[in-house]
Amino acid sequence: MRTHGRTFAEEAGIRLKDTPQPLYRLLVLAMLLSARIRASVAVETARALAAAGMKDPRRMASATWQERVDALGEGGYRRYDERTATQLGDGAELLLDHYGGDVRRMRKKADGDVERLRNVLREIPGVGPTGADIFLREVQGVWPEAHPYLDAKTLQGAKRLGLPADPGALARLVKREETPALAAGLVRAALDKAVAEEIQAAARS
Repeated sequence: MRTHGRTFAEEAGIRLKDTPQPLYRLLVLAMLLSARIRASVAVETARALAAAGMKDPRRMASATWQERVDALGEGGYRRYDERTATQLGDGAELLLDHYGGDVRRMRKKADGDVERLRNVLREIPGVGPTGADIFLREVQGVWPEAHPYLDAKTLQGAKRLGLPADPGALARLVKREETPALAAGLVRAALDKAVAEEIQAAARS
């Protein structure tokens, strides 16, 4: 699991902490990852958007639609680039208008209720149920009320690896701060049988 237990935020170059910019970048990453596209492409695209300066809602909203399309294309996100460019702009505007550009205010609105937070996150265009799950799996390390967030996709990976298909039992296998990495590894195992076989082989050796 050590080989594949790196969080998707880490892969995207996001040093996750409870401050506006990394949380926004995680929200964008979650949106990108939720499309039917390879995770590696979504991660590279999140990096490309950041490299183009679109690291916060204000800069994302002020970028032109074409600038967003170009950054998405740079990351390889071509299949959905036009629609996603629009969603990124609309989502940034919504975040600015309703939450002052601060994702932490979405958390405050949920008032400690994780299911409510999941629904609040879905206000952002392009962040459906899958995107909200991805965000919560990654953010549980800095937002304690979300722990343990081990959703159906992580449980699918756990089952494939012969681990307990129960969130509480899985969470007890690692230190609290390691849960996001555990979740990421389980998701990779769920998505790719070869990853699961590699993890199982490493565990036997």
